[in-house]
Amino acid sequence: MTFEWIQIPYALLTIFIVLNYGLLMTALIAKIAARVGRRHGIPIWQNYADLVKNYGLRSSITHGVMFYMGPVFRLTGGVGLLLFVPTIYGSVMFSNLSFAGDLILALYFVFFGTLGMALGAAESGHPYSAIGITRGLSQVTMAELPLALAVFAVALHYQTLSITEIVAAQQGGFLNWTLFTNPLAVAAAMLAFLGSMMRPPFDVVLAPQEIPIGPPTEYHSSYLALMQTNRVLFPIAKIVVYMNLFFGGATSWPEFFIKVFLIYMVSVLVGVVFPRFRVEQSIRWFMIWAVPIGILAIVLA
Repeated sequence: MTFEWIQIPYALLTIFIVLNYGLLMTALIAKIAARVGRRHGIPIWQNYADLVKNYGLRSSITHGVMFYMGPVFRLTGGVGLLLFVPTIYGSVMFSNLSFAGDLILALYFVFFGTLGMALGAAESGHPYSAIGITRGLSQVTMAELPLALAVFAVALHYQTLSITEIVAAQQGGFLNWTLFTNPLAVAAAMLAFLGSMMRPPFDVVLAPQEIPIGPPTEYHSSYLALMQTNRVLFPIAKIVVYMNLFFGGATSWPEFFIKVFLIYMVSVLVGVVFPRFRVEQSIRWFMIWAVPIGILAIVLA
């Protein structure tokens, strides 16, 4: 497809819709986890109140330019990933800025924010920040390996690197989805999905009892708000990639909302059942279960 300037306001509208959906979804998921633990949970509007409060705060603390660029890089990863994949298949308005070969670019954006956050948090000089970043990079890197193998298997299967063409090949009925035509690739990707969403059992980086050793306590005010914004936007952006590659994409917003919700619930249901892994346990889990399935998916593609 060719780029036209009229696509920019529609891309911004896509970000607005996905951001609000992510805010509501995150609050709903928190309520689900709370009800499982026999608690009431937060109000559905709590995320909006937190964002407004934090965006209104300012800080006079100085740690260096790169420290404050960390949340910007983090948010850029989520926004970039969302903008360079088609949100609604067949829609000129909501195809965003996707183009041929956008699958490789999407893989870059998945890891871009994490690397930016690592560079930024490390500049604070706090040893606990470095520990938190090391844990996060170790787990995210290991989770990305089976995802990359699954993506390569899908690219070989459909003989294209264009996400739009991959979605097009899955039209005509749910039996044409990659879920049914290449189930091993989907299995590897969904195992990687559990780790990349950083929900239990893979949430040691943001574990409630270990918060002092991660970036959430290093950042504050509007910088924390940028991280909170990405925390609701980035998971939806990753799910859009999964939906397009493995579950036939979406041809309308109602279909988009339903599929994103169902895919998101996979990590939520696993998270409320299984206990937390240590970092070395999660890495071992990916190596034993997810990576071999990804390799087998490429072999059989």
